[in-house]
Amino acid sequence: MLAAGAMLAACDNTAKVPEGWAITGFERVSDTPVLSPDSAVRFLCPMRGDSIAWMESDVFNPAAAVKGDSIIVLFRSEDNSATGIGSRTSRVGYASSADGVNFTYLSDPVLFPAEDSQKELEWPGGCEDPRVAMTDDGTYVMFYTQWNRKMPRLAIATSTDLLNWEKHGPAFAKAYDGRFADEFSKSASIVTRLDGDRQVITKINGKYYMYWGEKFVNVATSDNLTDWTPMLDADGELLHVMDPRDGYFDSELTECGPPALLTDAGIVMLYNGKNAGGDNRDERYTANTYCGGQALFDANDPARLITRLDEPFFKPEADYEKSGQYPAGTVFIEGLVRFNGAWYLYYGCADSRVGVAKTIQ
Repeated sequence: MLAAGAMLAACDNTAKVPEGWAITGFERVSDTPVLSPDSAVRFLCPMRGDSIAWMESDVFNPAAAVKGDSIIVLFRSEDNSATGIGSRTSRVGYASSADGVNFTYLSDPVLFPAEDSQKELEWPGGCEDPRVAMTDDGTYVMFYTQWNRKMPRLAIATSTDLLNWEKHGPAFAKAYDGRFADEFSKSASIVTRLDGDRQVITKINGKYYMYWGEKFVNVATSDNLTDWTPMLDADGELLHVMDPRDGYFDSELTECGPPALLTDAGIVMLYNGKNAGGDNRDERYTANTYCGGQALFDANDPARLITRLDEPFFKPEADYEKSGQYPAGTVFIEGLVRFNGAWYLYYGCADSRVGVAKTIQ
């Protein structure tokens, strides 16, 4: 549902901003989180050689995909191996739902550190913050963060069933002779389109595009979905297509969210805006709060920002969105799917639980 987009921000271009470009009308459809920690769930960790309560501490930051007549949520879960954000081991779990609200999860994670080619990049921190989208032929592509507690790297995995994943390693390993292979990268939002009610990965001018980044937004292109090349500016540095704004809800970070959507108005990219803690913050919102924003990019030139919302379309309101690992308040959006004629948005709640909102017809 492409509803009327209010709260538009003017950008430095002369193009007319299309009306009604933002995806709006989201309402929470549950008074409680749809996924929460469970200390009783265990699996045999190949790295520790022991049975681990891998969902014990926190369950959050989910990807989402449609499979048959169900929504599948791939969620990040942390064990209780340490204390503090980023100090535990993360694994990606699998939960399914026929209505998008009531979920059943598998007892074992589907993506996790193992004795494989990615061990050095994923252990001991784990596999974090997945985003998932599907190709025309039914192949699922996952973008996730490899965290070895030294450097976060954006990585790719593929699957035909959302259960069994082939890891392809860091997204930028081959670009520019490996220049960015060992530099900070995370949070990818690949461009998709609606084909009827199917949301599928699409090409623009013969290439795949994804937005990525946390401190600012960059763009990367690919011919094969596993090897990506970041765009550079005239000085040979990473191209900033969108940056934080002083005095707005995204004054600290603009971190890419779920898969972007190609529409008649342009490319709609949902992102997570973090409010700063200092004098440059948006005083209408709590310092360090994460809220949901939306930006519109040119469909023919994905690196050109047309406009973005001045106010978040989704923000922490429920108690469970403001209590947990991140009590400043977080609705961290990562999963967006079209299901039964509505958009379902899945998000992390204060880095501790998973919530859902949908567009109400």
